[in-house]
Amino acid sequence: MSAPLPGAPAAHTPAHYGSVVSVPPRPPVLRAVQSPLVGRLLAGRLVAGARAEDGLRVAAELAAEGHPVALEHRPGSRDDDAGLAGLLARVRVVGAPGDCELTVPAHRPAEARELAAGAAAVGLGVVFDGAAAEVDPLLAEHPGARVVVRSGEPSAEARCRVLAGRRVRLRAGSRATARLAFVRCLDVLMAGDGRPAVATADPRLIAITGERAAWHGRAPDSWEHVMPWRVRTAEQQRLAAAGTTVRVAVVSGPGAVGALVGRPGGSR
Repeated sequence: MSAPLPGAPAAHTPAHYGSVVSVPPRPPVLRAVQSPLVGRLLAGRLVAGARAEDGLRVAAELAAEGHPVALEHRPGSRDDDAGLAGLLARVRVVGAPGDCELTVPAHRPAEARELAAGAAAVGLGVVFDGAAAEVDPLLAEHPGARVVVRSGEPSAEARCRVLAGRRVRLRAGSRATARLAFVRCLDVLMAGDGRPAVATADPRLIAITGERAAWHGRAPDSWEHVMPWRVRTAEQQRLAAAGTTVRVAVVSGPGAVGALVGRPGGSR
């Protein structure tokens, strides 16, 4: 049997060995996103592509098959609106892809106002995503726009009460508390006079959504599901065959890969 390897002398400390720099490992999600293989696997399978035009192309294909679309472009580290501006310029040339809603980030109100006006001018539905203080002034100019509410936010239920008569896209969170809040928000929206859109691919939450819609006497055309492109497609087909509107969510952009890699259990 070979002798054990010697350790450092007892009197020695790390200082005896010079300066040691600790380099923290990259988070697993970051490592995955930076992997070219993962990028190739996700792009074109769950993400339309890196460019906003890629999302528009997929949206046009889905619209040709009769699907309503929720289009969202997520930029990478450089948070700018150039991709969305280019998308709108393209739509002005080729036309809007059927019943298509475009998510407009509201964190820069001046840019959001310009993008929303451009989207409405070319026939795209507008969905504002941001804090209430940023979104509400924009809603005054676009009263028919939809608003994203995330069930995991502390003020989600109160926000749904304020917006119950409007068009809301309720996004389910992944934590247990967010799922409980999702059901409370869902009840508020289904009891209101607006047109809720329920964004989840979780089978339990999809079932609860259908049950709450029936409980509140909702007509099938008064609300809709929003489910990710190429995720649970059999379930999407089943819901559509039952008469429920299923809007297909198509995301593009470098930031979309990171969102999908770090997304637990099909929530979006």
